[in-house]
Amino acid sequence: MNKEELKKRTKTFSHRCVKLALSLPNTILGKHLQGQLIRAATSVAANYRAACIAHSRASFTSKLSVVIEEADESLFWLEFILEENLIKKERIESLVQEAGELTAIFIASRKTIQTNNKS
Repeated sequence: MNKEELKKRTKTFSHRCVKLALSLPNTILGKHLQGQLIRAATSVAANYRAACIAHSRASFTSKLSVVIEEADESLFWLEFILEENLIKKERIESLVQEAGELTAIFIASRKTIQTNNKS
């Protein structure tokens, strides 16, 4: 998967999470989870975009680390929403899977960069 495809994939993930978050119940918990998920998921796309224009390998690796943290945090909030039974499982499963895949992709990318820096 190339840089442009990943940019599109992370942005799509962000949009999907926002739509899901906006459908959460209008309760104290629902509003809290809404804000947390929106912040984390949109940060995945924004920080990956920033990583793509980094001026150095170190800067790229640093931004990629933020992307990993935010993708994993998005996964946490999605799992939490699911465990609280706030959204039907069928509606959230593909987002949970996507968050896990994105996290794994970016972890693998960071490992590749770190291995190449040692060579």
